[in-house]
Amino acid sequence: MSTVNKGKELLEELRWRGLIAQTTDEKALIEQLDKPTTVYLGIDPTAPSIHCGNLVVLLVLKRMQQFGHTPIALVGGSTGLVGDPSGKSEERSFNDEAVVKEWVERIRKQVSKFLDFEASPNGAIAVNNYDWTKEYSALRLLREIGKHFSVNQMLSKDSVQSRIEANGISYTEFSYQVLQGLDYLELYRRHNCTLQIGGSDQWGNIVAGLDLIRKVEGGSAHCLTSPLLVKSDGSKFGKTASGTVWLDPEMTSPYAFYQYWINTPDADVIGFLKVFTFLNREEISAIEKSMQENPGARQAQRTLARELTSLVHSSADAERVEFAAKALFGQAELSELDEKTLTSSLKELPSTSISLSEIPSWVDLLVATGVVDSKSAARRIVKEGGAYLNNQKVSEEGFTPQKSDFLHGKVALLRKGKRDLAAVWVK
Repeated sequence: MSTVNKGKELLEELRWRGLIAQTTDEKALIEQLDKPTTVYLGIDPTAPSIHCGNLVVLLVLKRMQQFGHTPIALVGGSTGLVGDPSGKSEERSFNDEAVVKEWVERIRKQVSKFLDFEASPNGAIAVNNYDWTKEYSALRLLREIGKHFSVNQMLSKDSVQSRIEANGISYTEFSYQVLQGLDYLELYRRHNCTLQIGGSDQWGNIVAGLDLIRKVEGGSAHCLTSPLLVKSDGSKFGKTASGTVWLDPEMTSPYAFYQYWINTPDADVIGFLKVFTFLNREEISAIEKSMQENPGARQAQRTLARELTSLVHSSADAERVEFAAKALFGQAELSELDEKTLTSSLKELPSTSISLSEIPSWVDLLVATGVVDSKSAARRIVKEGGAYLNNQKVSEEGFTPQKSDFLHGKVALLRKGKRDLAAVWVK
């Protein structure tokens, strides 16, 4: 895509999607984005995988590549060893270098899935800031880079101030902005990178890089940040009762990932469609209209879950987990699910474990899962016709499952009424 006169169009697109929190001089930024620009996003390896929160700005980077700009994905092998002061507590345990190195590689592969490295002339570039940071001794860093940083300005950063007012901050984390500033300087030198993007909590660190480029090279550059998402009810975005929603399928299964998005509240779903999908204005407007006319159909949530599961995992995974979601509630054949999809989809349910040598009755099993608190309540469910095993109705109070009822020899599904599910696992 030609970038001639595209700067304003790009920023208008990002603003419509709710993806702009702050920018440097917007007029100058538009002029910069009217021509091909190299732009970078940094991600620190603080875990073996990136999560939904990282995805917000990563997709901004992808959108910029679609507008003809060259993206740089930086995975912080050195900054990951130090820690950003926006973290929760000072008493953090630093990860071993070998662990961080492994996480860098895993995250590099994840990030690479969202960018086009073969595009011409704006193919994506992957870098690790450890490659240049390792060349600096403590004395060289202080003499060549540290001298350009004002302690007064460093102390004024919001992330630093909040830590000082809370539990204090170590020199190690205080120096994080020096390392991030060095990253921007190095990418400016090596790749003529003139735009850094990030979450709004990174504004102070990014601006430090702009100042360093100006002082060391006499150059100018830009930054753009995106808001940190919060759900409309005030709860933290990307969190569930079982923890963070990761992009790694071994840490958050495709089924659990799909379910997170399918359960998006109505108040959030249109905004999330703008942030996380590549549907255009007309398509999202049509979904919003459909949602207003028939909210019970949950078309917006289904579209969001399908689009994101396809993007992060694959279209085949999206099809499998959609089928699994139907099968769990009796709208498709449960026995047709492959073992991996079945077990991952049941993993988050209330559960109990048994031995096949002594299988309790359906009533006892339901009580054991905690779905009901007494046998009398479970018997009442059977009498009222709301008891199911693998979506087959249970009509006798004394019904006991057989070995053959355990799908793939591992698990059986209990259902109370239309919505309450539980799993029985074989030890």
